[in-house]
Amino acid sequence: MAAQYRKRSVVIEAVRFDGGIESYLQIVEWMKASGDTFAMADEVRYTTPLMLIPTLGGTHAANPGDWIIRGVRGEFYPCKPDIFEATYEAVEE
Repeated sequence: MAAQYRKRSVVIEAVRFDGGIESYLQIVEWMKASGDTFAMADEVRYTTPLMLIPTLGGTHAANPGDWIIRGVRGEFYPCKPDIFEATYEAVEE
């Protein structure tokens, strides 16, 4: 029989991608500053509002409005806004 489980309380960092080049470049710099070696910025090739994020499970696309999350192991991955809002709440500092 199935049992119920609650997601453990962890604090993550996240940035919302708005689809613009400035947002893209800021996220790339954040990823690099966090030690990510796959983050790349190429303003010349940035022609569509889409950001490709190398994840532990392969490359995933982030669309405008998606959140980019840095997980507990330093990994990055995109998250749809509705999932993000249902799963996370802001931490009061």
